[in-house]
Amino acid sequence: MTTFSVRKFLAAVLVAACLPLVPHMASAAPAANLPDFTDLVDKVGPAVVNIRTTTRVSSGSSRGGLPPGMDDGDMSEFFRRFFGIPLPQSPQSPGSPGTPRGGDNGGGGGGGGGGQDTPDSNDPEQNSGVGSGFILSADGYVMTNAHVVDDADTIYVTLTDKREFKAKLIGVDDRTDVAVVKINASNLPTITIGDSNKVRVGEWVVAIGSPFGLENTVTAGIVSAKGRDTGDYLPFIQTDVAVNPGNSGGPLINMQGEVIGINSQIYSRTGGFMGISFAIPIDEAMRVADQLKSSGKVVRGRIAVAIGEVTKDVADSLGLPKAQGALVSSVEPGGPADKAGVQPGDIILKFNGHSVDTATDLPRMVGDTKPGTKTTLTVWRKGQTHELPVTIVEMQADKVAKADQKKPQAPKQRATNALGIAVSDIPADQQKALKIHNGVQIDAVDGPAVRVGLQKGDIILRVGDTDVTSAKQFDELTSHLDPQKMVALLVRRGENTQFVPIRPRAQK
Repeated sequence: MTTFSVRKFLAAVLVAACLPLVPHMASAAPAANLPDFTDLVDKVGPAVVNIRTTTRVSSGSSRGGLPPGMDDGDMSEFFRRFFGIPLPQSPQSPGSPGTPRGGDNGGGGGGGGGGQDTPDSNDPEQNSGVGSGFILSADGYVMTNAHVVDDADTIYVTLTDKREFKAKLIGVDDRTDVAVVKINASNLPTITIGDSNKVRVGEWVVAIGSPFGLENTVTAGIVSAKGRDTGDYLPFIQTDVAVNPGNSGGPLINMQGEVIGINSQIYSRTGGFMGISFAIPIDEAMRVADQLKSSGKVVRGRIAVAIGEVTKDVADSLGLPKAQGALVSSVEPGGPADKAGVQPGDIILKFNGHSVDTATDLPRMVGDTKPGTKTTLTVWRKGQTHELPVTIVEMQADKVAKADQKKPQAPKQRATNALGIAVSDIPADQQKALKIHNGVQIDAVDGPAVRVGLQKGDIILRVGDTDVTSAKQFDELTSHLDPQKMVALLVRRGENTQFVPIRPRAQK
């Protein structure tokens, strides 16, 4: 045998010996690394429900401009939730109102078990929304999103065994987007409540719901972030789980089969899923649900202040070690904060001894405090911290602040100081009307002031930690500013007060 043929023979033997191992190794690796959700879905699935809502319409209503092939009920939530407009819909045909769409509710109100409510065939109804929910207790309490049942005349809950019930609305809380409904049933499968505080970024999670009315749909992904601030009342759990219109109100479940959140929102430029979804932490949702079940409403505390974020520039210019807390922009006269001595421009660092890391933390802390509770605010003012006792009161309907009506004054000559601001004194009667004790009014701006957004008519209350008492004093203060350092101006515009960081220009 030649050397060449021997080499070919040995190579063939090695390849043949390795071939049986390749398929085994390739199939074994994924099985060892990827989770199996089948048992979890079998355990939790029966406690997840489909929710559809209807509204009553007059028999003379006409069909709106709905594109051909688009289902009324499936898409209505899509338009309401993501575009803020109602979807034109056609009423159900006489004699078959409330009939479920194919595949949505498995035959509507006709089949199922005892205790089932069926829609009155004489009521003119049309589908107005579709969503999801999950059963909290065996006696029929169901949790969902407030926007799923918003403005509904009738709410239908369909179980996985195809029974459909007409639900009673127990209560809604728009601020957290949580709602509780009740169906007349017993011995229902329930879901296990988890602890959203123990959620870890990167862990696997599952969503079960009815996207676009497709009931009992399962999607999976990981937790992308915790405590995500989207400008709403609550911090959200962010995931990459596929969530679409109709998933709203359904549970977000961990690998132990516990619900850790309620799927509520998506980030999207198109209205469809784009890889980012948000869930309400279940701990917050349960606190709301408990109040809704006991009283039908949620009672929250308030201290009557308007707040804003503390930026790094503001923190640096005021000597704060880091950008944290809630900047007080206005204080409601006669409110708890006003009585406690809180002033516009204060930065609230702690509430009842707990750190306020961001401005959105404060409303949740105050809101979760029972009205009548006496507590303490730690505020930063002029380089020092102050402890202010405050008594929490019950939150009422939001008040719309009335803008100050000020007669514009003729502008002075072009501003030439380091900040590019020309000011004038404020008459005593105008100070009284504005409920301020000091400050100067801006008459003209240029240079640095224009770049930071200051306007004629704004009132400057403070330069750094120094109260401004007159135009002469303001000009004196600005003549000694270091152009290498930012300075914070406490500025009032209308009813709001905030710090505006500005860098002085070098004087010639």
